[in-house]
Amino acid sequence: MADRDIALMAHLLRRAGFGASRDEVEARVAQGYDNVVEELLNVGDDPGIDEDLMYRAYPSYFDKAAIETGQTEWVYRMINNRHQLQEKMSLFWHTIFCSGDNKVDNARTTVIQIDKFREQGMGNFQDLIMMLSQDPAMLYYLDNIESHKTAVNENYGRELLELFSMGVGKDGEINYTEDDVKACARAFTGWNLAPTIPVFPYGRTPFEFRFDPADHDFGEKTFLGETGPWNGEDIVDIICKQPATARFIARKMYDFFVADEPPVPSWRQSEPRDMEAIKTLEKAYFDSGYEISAMLKALFTSDFFKSESVHYAKVKSPAEVVIGTLRMVGQHTGPEPGLFFVAMEPKYMGMDLLNPPTVEGWHTGAEWINSGTLIDRINFAAGLLGDTELPGVKSIIGRLMGGSDAVRPENFVDGCLDLTGPLTVAEETRSELVAHVQSGGELRHGSESERQNFSQRTGEMLQFIATTSEFQFG
Repeated sequence: MADRDIALMAHLLRRAGFGASRDEVEARVAQGYDNVVEELLNVGDDPGIDEDLMYRAYPSYFDKAAIETGQTEWVYRMINNRHQLQEKMSLFWHTIFCSGDNKVDNARTTVIQIDKFREQGMGNFQDLIMMLSQDPAMLYYLDNIESHKTAVNENYGRELLELFSMGVGKDGEINYTEDDVKACARAFTGWNLAPTIPVFPYGRTPFEFRFDPADHDFGEKTFLGETGPWNGEDIVDIICKQPATARFIARKMYDFFVADEPPVPSWRQSEPRDMEAIKTLEKAYFDSGYEISAMLKALFTSDFFKSESVHYAKVKSPAEVVIGTLRMVGQHTGPEPGLFFVAMEPKYMGMDLLNPPTVEGWHTGAEWINSGTLIDRINFAAGLLGDTELPGVKSIIGRLMGGSDAVRPENFVDGCLDLTGPLTVAEETRSELVAHVQSGGELRHGSESERQNFSQRTGEMLQFIATTSEFQFG
């Protein structure tokens, strides 16, 4: 197989999922790039995970009483869902449609929102926004339960426009006015929650949506230049046909799947990194009638996505560091002890899943990295990659031993970099890695003692690679 085919498929599986072993990458190359894209986009009825086994091993996942349980279940799904893009899209929408259990304080309700992202995340954007506007976690988080026709709360209406669908502006222009925010908020009055049963003795039950017509403002409203007795459905319909909405989703997709972009608040003044790419995604949005899967297909099959210039052009999020490393080494690919502790790792790296810091979400790209989180990222990855008993590490060792009994230091380093990426590091870094191998003496694997030494030194080299700056990019 050509090295470029391997590199391109590894790139696709990192971006459209959470990475893969070299065995899976090679199997996917044999399957064909376009065929893999089609498989990623077309999930069908397969749940992607053996839920009966998962719930049998982890009964608490079925009825989540604590947010940590929800976080742990989601990490398990990210590792093991056969439909990796489905899980990646759940994370994508979670970073945009931000609501946090730190306020909702109802783990079942918070996790149900992620379940909806999983089910609808590659569907129609208009349907997705309608779901969000009726989602109990969002209604509670952004105070729409406090919005009444006689006392309107603008929180959801404002964030729907600013952070969830249009953004403040594009091409130097303003996308909406304060009057539009007010009209939007009025249209969502009466979108509330049904009364819940008492907490005791069985604990919290999931919140449920309820429309209260007695509390809805049926008056005339002017929104984005259109006038009528608009309700929430009408507002969503008007939003979805705006060019600003197509631009917003396109830039969000480019930032998440292709290369790091500036944060949303600066988009009014900052040009996209690749305007032609954005226009391609905008066209797919309108041509398909707002279908997310059409935009994703246009993205993954494009020259701008395949270009080597965007390989490793994104700083990995904490979730990508944790899940990608676990999938590389083959840990927690089935029920086993210790998953809870692993699932808390993204939090230590600055990404508390299901608990974004604000409605704006996390600041991504280079802002994922500081002196504290970098240490956590390196220690986590190095700890796993240095464990030569893990299946994925054993596979790497076996591949490195596949040639002659003696392995030259340069070939050994290049082999380790290839099997953990393929990863290209700065020449100075590569020289230091080669020098370290040379200082340890000859690398052989003819005898049992040599194989043990070879394994130990491979684990050590993989740990060194985990400390490089290049390893933090995906």
